[in-house]
Amino acid sequence: QVQLAESGGGLVQAGGSLRLSCAASGPTFSRYVMAWFRQAPGKEREFVAGSSWSGGRTYYADSVKGRFTISRDNAENTVYLQMNSLKPEDTAVYYCGVAASIATIFTHMSAYNYWGQGTQVTVSS
Repeated sequence: QVQLAESGGGLVQAGGSLRLSCAASGPTFSRYVMAWFRQAPGKEREFVAGSSWSGGRTYYADSVKGRFTISRDNAENTVYLQMNSLKPEDTAVYYCGVAASIATIFTHMSAYNYWGQGTQVTVSS
């Protein structure tokens, strides 16, 4: 069974940067699509960015395209989310998830079988 643990969240001013990490346990981490989602208070969990098993294919929500970068290190069982030019509307709890897919990057949370506990990102104006 895969277990995920996010870290790297915090409080940052608008325009600043943060790098989130998601450490995974389990021998099959490298075989699956990984993605970052976020959930703001009173809103549904939404897709942010996803990576194929190799990292060769990535996909981003329009709201973060050009500002966020997803990457993964399969040797370290870790996926990252580099967030630059942060905006107050990026404030949310960020979650990483594992999908039962090798290459197709699904954008709905129902496709993801495992989730971490989340890490809070707060961007002040």
